[in-house]
Amino acid sequence: MGLEFVEIFDDWVHTYDDSVSGKDKEYRDVFLKYDEILQAVADAASGPVVEFGVGTGNLTEKLRASGLEVIGVEPNNAMRTVTAEKMPDVAILDGDFLNFTIEVEPETFVSTYAFHHLTDEEKAEAFKLYAEKLPAGGKVVFADTVFKSVEAQQEIIEFEKTRGHVNLVEDLNREYYTTLPVMKSLIEAAGFTVEFTQLNKYVWLIDATKKSGNGR
Repeated sequence: MGLEFVEIFDDWVHTYDDSVSGKDKEYRDVFLKYDEILQAVADAASGPVVEFGVGTGNLTEKLRASGLEVIGVEPNNAMRTVTAEKMPDVAILDGDFLNFTIEVEPETFVSTYAFHHLTDEEKAEAFKLYAEKLPAGGKVVFADTVFKSVEAQQEIIEFEKTRGHVNLVEDLNREYYTTLPVMKSLIEAAGFTVEFTQLNKYVWLIDATKKSGNGR
C-alpha cells in the first residue's frame, strides 16, 4: 500500500522544498510549475477536504488559503512533524491512501505527487473506498505523474538516461507509475467520471467526480 516508500522521506524531508522549487536539476521537469499545480488542485476542491500525503504542507497551505477545512493524512512521521510545526491547528493523522480514520464526511479527497506509491490494483481499491465515503458529486482531485502509454513512459526513461539523471531513472523504474488508459478505467469502474489535464511533462491533474446513484 505504498508503505515501502515511506522511509525515503525520512531523509527527503530536509531537502524536499528545495527539490520542488527547482534546485534539484534531476527533478526540475517533474516539479515544473509546482505552485500552479498545487493551486489547480486547491481550486478544484471543496471542503471538508482530506489530503493524502501532506508532506511538508505545501498543498495544505493552498487549501487553507482557499478557506477549506483540511484533514491531513500522512504515513511518514518526519513529514507529520514538520507540517504540525508549520500549522499546529491542522489535524495531521497517521495513515495512507487506503488506511485512515476520519470523523468528518469529506467532499473532496486530494493529493499531489503521491498516488504512484500504490500499485494499479491498490489504486482501484482506493477509488472504490473513496466512492463509499463521498456523496454524489463529491470529488477526488489528484495531481501525479501519469504516462500516455507504456511506450511513452519508456521513451521518457531512456531520455532521462541520456541526461545522466540516475536517481530519477531509478525512481521511474521502481515506483508504480501508470498510464492514462489504466487510470481512466479503474476510476470509472469505481463509479466516477474523470477528466485529465496535463500540467507539465510528467504531471496530470486527475479530476474525478462521483456519479449520482452510487451510494451516499
